[in-house]
Amino acid sequence: MLPVTLESDRVRLDVPTRADTVAITEGCQDPEVVRWTTVPTPYRPQDAAAFVDALVGPGWASDREYTWAIRRQGSIWLEGVISYRTVHRDLGFWLAPGARGQGLVHDAVDLVVDWAFDRGAPDVYWECYVGNVASAEVARRAGFAYTGTGTANIPNRDGSPASAWKGLRRADGTPASDLPWPSESYAPGDAPGADPASR
Repeated sequence: MLPVTLESDRVRLDVPTRADTVAITEGCQDPEVVRWTTVPTPYRPQDAAAFVDALVGPGWASDREYTWAIRRQGSIWLEGVISYRTVHRDLGFWLAPGARGQGLVHDAVDLVVDWAFDRGAPDVYWECYVGNVASAEVARRAGFAYTGTGTANIPNRDGSPASAWKGLRRADGTPASDLPWPSESYAPGDAPGADPASR
């Protein structure tokens, strides 16, 4: 399909291009992005160019993976990337350090999930490697139900199996699970029952 642009008051999602290679390269130097994704390391400008040329465009054309740049409204600078893969109806995303804590990725997730539902997806799946507390927080706030811990769909960078927290959000709004989120998936002081004075 042809790429589409999605927008909220805070963010604009559009297609990453070669003009974004500097921003992509900078974002993929961040230790947290390296730790929780399988981006090449060290990450070089040619890796960003290959990402745009070999994954983004062909992904849209084949309806295999839809990838958007996350930008602040009114800015052309890429702050992160979010993708929706059609085989498993799953999300993946990263955000550069300077853009975190401002609700940008939350808006991006809501926009992409709603778009997938509008296109007929019965549900959207999310997972992150065990320990990625920031991603788990995004999923919780976006209404994903925790469905368990298991082998990740995407293995570690070296190809070995990885353990993942998994979640699902259904288009009809019914909970996909009544399992509680693992206590270790919360930031310190944020878990249910935590002392409010410690937050």
